[in-house]
Amino acid sequence: MSPTMRAVDIKNGVGAATDLYITNIPKPIASKGEAIVKIKAFGLNRMDLMQRTGNYSVPPQAPKTLGVEFSGTVESLGEGCKDGYKVGDEVFGLAYGGAYAEYIAVNTHMLLHKPPHLSWEQAAGVPETWITATQAMYLVGGFEEGKSILWHAGASSVSIAGIQLSKVGGASKIYVTAGSQDKIDFAVKELGATAGFNYKTQNWSEEILKVTDGKGVDVVVDFIGPDYFQGNIDVAARDATVVLLGALSGVTLPAGIKFGAFLWKRLTFRGSSLRSRDIEYQGKLRDKLETYLPHFENGSFKIFIDKVFPWEKIVEAHEEMERNTSKGKIICTIS
Repeated sequence: MSPTMRAVDIKNGVGAATDLYITNIPKPIASKGEAIVKIKAFGLNRMDLMQRTGNYSVPPQAPKTLGVEFSGTVESLGEGCKDGYKVGDEVFGLAYGGAYAEYIAVNTHMLLHKPPHLSWEQAAGVPETWITATQAMYLVGGFEEGKSILWHAGASSVSIAGIQLSKVGGASKIYVTAGSQDKIDFAVKELGATAGFNYKTQNWSEEILKVTDGKGVDVVVDFIGPDYFQGNIDVAARDATVVLLGALSGVTLPAGIKFGAFLWKRLTFRGSSLRSRDIEYQGKLRDKLETYLPHFENGSFKIFIDKVFPWEKIVEAHEEMERNTSKGKIICTIS
């Protein structure tokens, strides 16, 4: 009988948060170039909720177990590992899936050595968040020093990273939207955004056009989709890029969209998903993430963790994320 481990599963394959439970499944075996990592903590991401409910296209190489970011210790190494890791190393990393478990098999090029000043919880909240923000800004959005940028969902973990990256990267202005004044104050006062707008009480697109004297912004990073489509067109500056990282409001555009500005402003609209990219692409972003480690150490980049749950409370952790009240990462620990 092959060795087993504990992992989070979903009753009947898809379902509500209450359908999550911990069970025994086969322990992974390292393939060529892979390490087996004993997981100490893993981060929750919006895609986990979507995958749990059957609304996320999972890449074919991903195991069915949820979770893409984690921290832990190297337990064993497969053949052909060339990245200098050894058994016992403290690491954190990004995977195609499988992080809601005691062990994970992952390509060693997607691992990083955990700095001593980062806790297991902090390290587990870095990979997906900061790599996604980097990809959205630079590789997809074409951000450069001096450009202005709008981050929707300004208190989400990706936008928290993105605001800090924008500031260090020399953005001329950094705008955010959020659903409460508390979140806006957090983005402006704690993270350094220029201004924030409450989408529940303000017409955010009109307000952004006012503060930019009608010019708009050069890069828009959006997670909402259809409900923000018109507003994104309206606030986009000439030759701007709108980056879509999610579609939380559905996949069908509302009636009455005015599309003309898309043409005369020469806008670029790009959708992007990190998880479906190959190892080579993700590896380049991982290498970029490694250059951020000194910024985490000197405090110019901060990791904001909203709540930590023992993984036995995975149901409560998912329910907390579904409430959309968090400012930063939700992390689960495995003891």
